[in-house]
Amino acid sequence: MRIGVDLGGSKIEIIALGDGGEVLLRERVATPQGDYRGTLNAVAGLVSVAESRVTSLRTCARDGIHPDGACRPAKRNPRQTESGTASVGVGIPGAESLDTGLIKNANSTCLIGQPLKRDLEALLQREVRIANDANCFALSEAADGAGAGARVVFGVILGTGVGGGIVVDGKLLTGANAIAGEWGHNPMPGEYHKDACYCGRKDCIELYLSGPGLAADHRRVTGADFSALDIARHAANGDAACEVTLQRHEARLARALAQVINILDPDVIVLGGGLSNMERLYENVPRLWGEHVFSDRVATKLLKHRHGDSSGVRGAAWLWP
Repeated sequence: MRIGVDLGGSKIEIIALGDGGEVLLRERVATPQGDYRGTLNAVAGLVSVAESRVTSLRTCARDGIHPDGACRPAKRNPRQTESGTASVGVGIPGAESLDTGLIKNANSTCLIGQPLKRDLEALLQREVRIANDANCFALSEAADGAGAGARVVFGVILGTGVGGGIVVDGKLLTGANAIAGEWGHNPMPGEYHKDACYCGRKDCIELYLSGPGLAADHRRVTGADFSALDIARHAANGDAACEVTLQRHEARLARALAQVINILDPDVIVLGGGLSNMERLYENVPRLWGEHVFSDRVATKLLKHRHGDSSGVRGAAWLWP
């Protein structure tokens, strides 16, 4: 059994996958806000409950129920570790420094500077694998999602933040600095407003293509305080100002992804996160990005996620072969 944990800023999600990738259990709890120790304990508690519950369900399904209603003791699963526990992978909104082992680049700031891997391994009494949440999303969609069968997959998160992950021949590419795919903190091509990102840089792609970035752009131009969801809904109902805002968003997304294509030349780009549910992106953005790609044709496919908001947590589970 593989266990995946998606450690987000607002929620912690856990999933247990069987040998064939089938979902055995999936649960969510709220993230203890700004509380590192509380976050560790929440993850450990979810793992303990998941192992216990899945073991009981498997035992009852395989061996039946005793006349007194109790399940028989569980038999050892050959996929379990020596201690009899499941493998655990964790997706985080940041990265682990290859130099210090401490968390960096996390928008859940209570994780920054913390030895998350070491602390979780001490609590769970086993090896834990940690990866950026966008990397987990990319791995999930490359393994058995929208990018299954493609040689090079670039997974994109367009949500509260903007992230990316790269999978080549089914293997996650982390890079020499553990930042492969972090396109969200490159400068947005063609924008020179000098707006400051939380990371300390100016005009980051995340400032424009995230959900809050889309809302801020609309507010800056129109004065209307709409959420990204509101903007999409109003545009679909014929609101001209919201339509123009979405057209700006699509043009920016096309320019930003064209840079990725020029460097990585992926077979497939898969979109995830809340903004990925705008169906118009999959037609409009490929129509626009050709102008910026250094090729006479663009064979790269832009696809919607297959596993929805389960992709990140599934990818965390797939960190183990």
